[in-house]
Amino acid sequence: MPMHPRQSDPAVPDPADPAPEGAVSPPHEDLPPSGGPAGTGPDTDAEPGPDAAGGPAPAEDEYTAELKELEDRWRRALADLDNLRKRHVKELERERLTERSRTAAAFLPVLDNLELALSHAGSDPGAIVEGVQAVRDQAVNVLELLGYPRHAETGVAFDPARHEVVGVAHDPDAAPGTVVEVLRPGYGDGERQLRPAAVTVAKRE
Repeated sequence: MPMHPRQSDPAVPDPADPAPEGAVSPPHEDLPPSGGPAGTGPDTDAEPGPDAAGGPAPAEDEYTAELKELEDRWRRALADLDNLRKRHVKELERERLTERSRTAAAFLPVLDNLELALSHAGSDPGAIVEGVQAVRDQAVNVLELLGYPRHAETGVAFDPARHEVVGVAHDPDAAPGTVVEVLRPGYGDGERQLRPAAVTVAKRE
């Protein structure tokens, strides 16, 4: 078949032909890909922010865990303190009962001797008086062993911590302000005083 020379289309410019004078040639630089400016597309390698993962930051997790641990310690301390308080109340009540029983047991021999003296009330009256005095001395001794000594001294200086004045008397043989008579004995000293002695004091001139 005979080959015909390629006919050029006058409407399509030949890239080999020089551009007409005054024509603007298109730029030859590579254009950026479509889809927006470079670096802002969906394939960028920028790291996500703290809210991208949808969970709290690691610092907040540590703070929450530490706060929970402190709250647990606080609750355990409150429970231990409450148990200690209950145990202390029980021990204190037990000590009170023990002390009361010990004191009551110390007075049992006194009651036994009183009953013995009453059983001989029809015999010698002098023996009854001696028996009652012996029981009294025994009771005084028990109180002293418990820490409450008896105070019924006369001729001593008046002491407001140990004596209670219930009367005054004029006694030329006694110095003013001294105890001349004990109407009711006192027991105990200082903070362990059961009661002061009721006394009569010599009158000052």
